[in-house]
Amino acid sequence: MINAVLIAVAGRHLPLHASELAEPPTAQKVIGTDLMYLEVFALMVVVHLLTRHRRVPDIATRAPERTRARAEVAATLGYGVAGMVGGFLLGRAFGWHAFSFHLDGMVIRTDQPVTIPETLSWALYNLIVFAVVPLIVFRRRYTSEQLSLTSSDRRADLLLIVVVLLIESAVQLAVAGSSSILGLPAHQALLGAPLTLVLGLAGTALPTMVFIYCILTPRYLKLTGSVPATVVLGGLTYATLHFFDGWTNFASPSDALVSVLYLFLFYTGPGMFKTFITIRSANAWTHLWAYHAIAPHTLLDTPMFVKIFGIR
Repeated sequence: MINAVLIAVAGRHLPLHASELAEPPTAQKVIGTDLMYLEVFALMVVVHLLTRHRRVPDIATRAPERTRARAEVAATLGYGVAGMVGGFLLGRAFGWHAFSFHLDGMVIRTDQPVTIPETLSWALYNLIVFAVVPLIVFRRRYTSEQLSLTSSDRRADLLLIVVVLLIESAVQLAVAGSSSILGLPAHQALLGAPLTLVLGLAGTALPTMVFIYCILTPRYLKLTGSVPATVVLGGLTYATLHFFDGWTNFASPSDALVSVLYLFLFYTGPGMFKTFITIRSANAWTHLWAYHAIAPHTLLDTPMFVKIFGIR
């Protein structure tokens, strides 16, 4: 359905602020994005096989009773929307791009200039608003275990992280090629990778982990009683938090529709996998190290941060 509407409304090219999205024919780009779901589902199979013999805690039991869980979900989502609007207004107030869960140009290149102050402010804002504050609030009532911040089997979680990370890294590097960290001289890669990792952790990986996978995912599972429904809800929440990513275009109603549809097409799959691996491991950290902070962000975004910080 999303594919058909995108192709019908967008016309020959996606009207988005990113050459890699706008240049290819719409149908080609949409179908190319659909292929990402094949990898997502393949990784889910891998995770299922690696965890099939584990005794994994049911994270739904870590959430409060249904009435309170429903209230906490509503409050968290409302707070998240306020945080997104605040990021939009703060970024625009300083003449920067709106703050989203990706700094302008991350993963999807826009070639729009990004400054060091903007980069540091984006990372600090997201870290405080979507990670530190929610964690402080919920730690008053819930333990680290109830927030899925501890491991029930460290060796099994490490195996899960390593296997998924190796697969995802191979895929990302094969697709991105020289536009990834592989295209940098060794000294730029060595200096830029740690910087990218730290900024990526602060600006997107930790906020995602705390907001969705520590807080919302156990409550989604408690309320729905369904792993598939929870996986989909996690994916949709993850996509929504990228609403103001720099490549989106809201210049007209049709452009806005295309932006929103492609947003959900592009981000829901990865968000679903992050939710799935969290449920299967009962550990919010597994997705962060296996499928977020390093691959894709450090592998794909190091060239961007090298450019922003003028690393030579």
